[in-house]
Amino acid sequence: MQTTIYKVIDQDVWAAAQSAGEFTGAAIDIQDGFIHFSSADQVVETVTKHFARQDNLLLLSVSTADMGDDLKWEKSRNDDLFPHLFRPLNVAEVTAEEPLPLNEDGSHRFPTRFRAL
Repeated sequence: MQTTIYKVIDQDVWAAAQSAGEFTGAAIDIQDGFIHFSSADQVVETVTKHFARQDNLLLLSVSTADMGDDLKWEKSRNDDLFPHLFRPLNVAEVTAEEPLPLNEDGSHRFPTRFRAL
């Protein structure tokens, strides 16, 4: 089953991953041993909790179609199941990149489809 999951990433880190052909993880991903993602219902809270007031961010839409058993949905915040990838992310699995600019109040401006969630 194909699903879309989301990764919030610094634009410069993503540029380096694109050059390399894969993303091996941010510091927290490497520390935890997997790449953290969020579902559509979780991504706004994830950004608010972990990326408050950070500029230069992108929201990556990622297809799970070819992840197989490397993608696991595990309990995390509020006992919700979060997608965790136990291998590098191939840049070809990213289906869209969208900026997450800061509003004047320091919150992030999400694409319209997330504002209704």
